[in-house]
Amino acid sequence: MRFFIDTANLDQIKEAHDLGILDGVTTNPSLMAKEGIKGQDAIMQHYRDICAIVDGPVSAEVISTDFEGMVAEGKKLAAIHDNIVVKIPMIKDGIKAIKWFTDNGIQTNCTLVFSAGQAILAAKAGATMVSPFIGRIDDSSWDGVKLIEQIVNIYNAQGFMTEVLAASIRSPLHIVRCAEVGADICTCPLSSITGLLKHPLTDLGLAQFMADAKNL
Repeated sequence: MRFFIDTANLDQIKEAHDLGILDGVTTNPSLMAKEGIKGQDAIMQHYRDICAIVDGPVSAEVISTDFEGMVAEGKKLAAIHDNIVVKIPMIKDGIKAIKWFTDNGIQTNCTLVFSAGQAILAAKAGATMVSPFIGRIDDSSWDGVKLIEQIVNIYNAQGFMTEVLAASIRSPLHIVRCAEVGADICTCPLSSITGLLKHPLTDLGLAQFMADAKNL
């Protein structure tokens, strides 16, 4: 399973890259705003800065919700760098846009997916990736990881090439469970990734090693 970091913060992206486990980045307008990135020129430059750090897919989200607007925005985003993946919402015109991008050799990430039916439509349109939001599904008293498993099984049965990108990751446990059910990618905050490092027995073991080393 590949690891993407879900942020627009360059320091966090560099830290994940330096760990040696970073495969890509996902962003959205909210994450850009959180970093104080405002204005079209500044946003486009920030994507260039991210692509200069990451040797892998960088999802850049459109703001438009109509077919023509999404295509126009997506073309500009895709022109920034070969690693850009145009992030398209799961709506009717979004599916149309995904098909247009597929036919024109532009990678896409279909976002805001909450059902297997939506995932099937995205795959039929040729989406490179599909992003089920498992944390938000959990918030509605359903099991988001079960949806990941269902989509993985459907894609395997039908031979769809679309990758399953588990999004809205809330914890290290989410990452482990998504790996168990066959997600191709997870995207999450850096804190969830570094949380995988932690275990009390590791801390106890290290403390014992250090104490023994002092007695040598």
